[in-house]
Amino acid sequence: MTVTRKLLLPLALTLAITACSKPAEETAAPAADATPAAATTPAADAAAAAPAAEAIQIASGTYTLDPSHTDVLAQWSHFGFSHPTAHFGNVEGTLVYDAADVTKSTLEVKLPLSGLNSFTAKFDEHLRSADFFDAAKFPAATFKSTKVEAAGTNKLTVTGDLTIKDTTKPVTLDVTVNAGGEHPMAKVPAAGFDATTTLKRSDFGVGAYAPNVSDEVNIRITTEATGEKPAA
Repeated sequence: MTVTRKLLLPLALTLAITACSKPAEETAAPAADATPAAATTPAADAAAAAPAAEAIQIASGTYTLDPSHTDVLAQWSHFGFSHPTAHFGNVEGTLVYDAADVTKSTLEVKLPLSGLNSFTAKFDEHLRSADFFDAAKFPAATFKSTKVEAAGTNKLTVTGDLTIKDTTKPVTLDVTVNAGGEHPMAKVPAAGFDATTTLKRSDFGVGAYAPNVSDEVNIRITTEATGEKPAA
């Protein structure tokens, strides 16, 4: 072995020992951050960027419900096999709306049973019979509001007394304001609403065949109402 190799060998061994003895934290690669930044979905981004809904303005005044554009639809479960519907037409009603204080608004509605339509003539006869509405004795159902409250932008809660046959019970409607302003055809103030509620028909004496035919009935309402043309 040459003198040079004798000198280099101890030096190489020293360097190897030094490298192996370095602290682990000095030799390990920096760990990636285990906590990723919070991710957002496109839907969440769109919702955050969407502007708040603009409040629909309805002029104060007295409005008459338009029976041609008012529909009261009832739906229930028939033994769990189907979900039939019945439509109440020929609706009459008056809305008194107070834009400055919505709690002062009132609503009265009459539902003539002559306008009841289940889309099956034989069933219509049964519904009007004494088994259900007894229309010969009680020709109409009525609703009269007892409280109107704001429930958010373009939302209202309307509580009132619903009378069917000779029974009156409180019912609450969840109302959405659809539109307000001058009617484009009639050129008079107009307002439009949708509303929903759920009630138990046995509460009103029309509970035949419950619970196989569901006692709970879902009610969906859509209506337009028009006012009088403002004085010049």
